[in-house]
Parts: sequence; C-alpha cells; structure tokens
Amino acid sequence: METLFVNQTLSRLDLSPKPKLPLSITPQPIHFPTTTATTHLKPNKNFAIFAVQNQEKNFQETGDTLQANNFNDEVDESYGEVSKIIGSRALPGGKGMEYLIEWKDGHAPSWVPEDFIAKDVVAEYETPWWTAAKKADDKALAELLAAEEDWRDVNAVDKDGRTALLFVSGLGSEPCVKILAEAGADIDHRDNAGGLTALHMAAGYIKPGVAKLLLDLGADPEVEDDRGLTPLALAKEILKVTPKGNPMQFGRRLGLESVIRILEDSVYEYAEVEAILEKRGKGENLEYLVKWKDGSDNEWVKAKFVAEDLVKDFEAGLEYAVAEGVVAKRMGDDGKNEYLVKWADLEEETWEPEENVDPDLIKEFEQGQLQGNNGSFFKDQILDAETEQIGGNGAVKNESSVDGS
Repeated sequence: METLFVNQTLSRLDLSPKPKLPLSITPQPIHFPTTTATTHLKPNKNFAIFAVQNQEKNFQETGDTLQANNFNDEVDESYGEVSKIIGSRALPGGKGMEYLIEWKDGHAPSWVPEDFIAKDVVAEYETPWWTAAKKADDKALAELLAAEEDWRDVNAVDKDGRTALLFVSGLGSEPCVKILAEAGADIDHRDNAGGLTALHMAAGYIKPGVAKLLLDLGADPEVEDDRGLTPLALAKEILKVTPKGNPMQFGRRLGLESVIRILEDSVYEYAEVEAILEKRGKGENLEYLVKWKDGSDNEWVKAKFVAEDLVKDFEAGLEYAVAEGVVAKRMGDDGKNEYLVKWADLEEETWEPEENVDPDLIKEFEQGQLQGNNGSFFKDQILDAETEQIGGNGAVKNESSVDGS
C-alpha cells in the first residue's frame, strides 16, 4: 500500500513516538436529530434554480483542496507506513475530511487530514460509501455503518460539502433516509455548493415522500439556501417555471404541488381565528390581519389560509365582538330563533340571529334552561321579549316584568 504522503519522493511519514493528535474512537450514538436554528446567508445570484435539473451532473465531485498547514508541526523523528483507514470524520462546516489511520509499525492510530493521505488509500475507503449513497443502496449503507472495525462518520462530506443524506434525499429513497437518520445524520446540514439541505433536495427533485419523512424526523423547513430560498420557496419557484399546458409536465406539476402542500403544512400552524381586523395587498399577495382565539398576537396571514366564511363576513363589513353569554331567547319575525347576547366590551345586550352566536354559548344557555338553573331573570327576559312582540303594530308595550306568580 502506498505511504501516507502524496509526494512520492517521501517514502515514509515522520511520526512522533507519542502522537500529539488525540485519539478519539467513540462510536456515534444512534438518535433522531432535533431541529436546529435557521441559517440566514446572503443570496448568491449566480446559483441557478436549474441546478436541480440534472442530478447526476450536479453530484459530481469538484476539486476544492483542504488546507492542512498545521499537520507538518505534528511530525517528529520516527516514521510509519499506513496499514489502512479505520475511521473518518468531517471537519467543522463540512470543509473537508480527516481519517483515523492504523499504522503498520504499531503506533497508536491517529487522525490525519485527507490531503496528507495518498488518494488511492482514501478512494479505497470512501468509494463503497459514496457508491452506495449515489445509488441509494440502503443495504450497502447499513452494512458500512454496522462494520465494527470502522468508525465511519455518517456526516462525511464530498468535495462540495454534501453528505450521503443529501444524495439519497434527492434520489427519493425513504429507507436510506431512515438508516442515515438513525445513525445520527445531521438532518439540516447545508452543502457548500449552494447551501442546500436534504429538504431542499427532496423539494427540488420532487420527492414528496422523503420531504414528509424529513419533516417527521425534525428537519427545519425554514432553513434558507445561499439565495435565501427555503425548500418551500424553491419548490414554488420551480413550479412557476414548469409549463402548465404541456402533458409531459403534468406529473411534474402534480408532484411539485404535493411537495408544496407538505411543506406548507409544516410551516403554517393552523389555529382558530376570532376575527379579521384588516387586509392588505392584492392577488397572490392579499393578506388579512387576524385575531386568534387563543390570545396570540395579531398576525398577517395569506388569504388562502383564512376560512372563506370569515373572509366573506369581513368583506361584507360585519364587525366582531367578544360574547360573554346568552341571556334570553325569542322567535324572530322570520320564524327563526334569536338570542339576547351579553357582550364583554359593550354595555348593552343585543338580539342576534342564531347564525351570529357561538354554538357553545347557545348550548350552555339551553342546558341551563332545561335544568332550571338560570333563575327568574332569564324567565323574565323571555316573557318580556314575548310581550314586546305582542305589543307590536303600534300597541302599548307592557314594560312590567311578569314572574308568573
């Protein structure tokens, strides 16, 4: 096997009898990763949306070289030959790799940056991993991760800072995603060729099943790429440039719409709206300022996410108030029930048609009537209401209460 240095004029590697690079061979625990904070970077105008059009071309390795200037400081008087690589780990930020080297002369294994290891030695170790990832071979990935003699980093990166999870997500392999996630893969890792995450890959390559699985595993749908696009924004942008009338693109559009629905469900939390307060914008940009029933802060929400009946009422000019309870009931002129409502922010009670009253308040009132727990006050209100109806058509109303005694 070739020696460690790429420079073929050096036949042996200078090592210290007591390596200064610490040995750390702790297998990574199996766990489902949690959502990390959203990363915001400046948009890269040179990154084209059509980068996701050709996966095979897009996934090819390019030649960024890891700078490892400090490695020479670690060498000393003795030399050793490489036996094999027995572990790997990615550098912070996905900037490269380093490998755990087993030495032929019995030195303790030590970590060495990839640029100081012969390319054929690295290729022998890495080729099975990346072949399995780019073919979405779940069995091969599982076997490599299960190898007892190998402390392989599931978050290993290629020259573009991409991990195996990004490849299998773009290929739409749910089994591979599950295997990598269970092995501790970073669900929100961003590559160095555009800031794409696995969720961006699933969205861009139209893999709704993988998109949903990644979200279930805790992927953050609001992580942005280098252009400032979330996976949802990326999917919408691709849909926008996908022809509508072309039968060949019909399946593609359906897939994108499915991805968009899945991502929207994860981004927008659905809550009960108490009232619409204002509106702004037009067309796709139309928004309503809504007041939530749970007391959350008022929020501008896209029109398509607001219930149609609330929008209809708002546009018709109806006003909203908070009801404390129903205190009386009567039959209206149209033969339908009306309820006397006590308001929290109004001094006067008002008669309202049944459709304008909260069904829960009506139910509470009716139950109270049946159980006789509402006292003579409610009874008087009902009789007063009936007297008012009888006293119509110009007759003098009887303003006195009738208690039935």
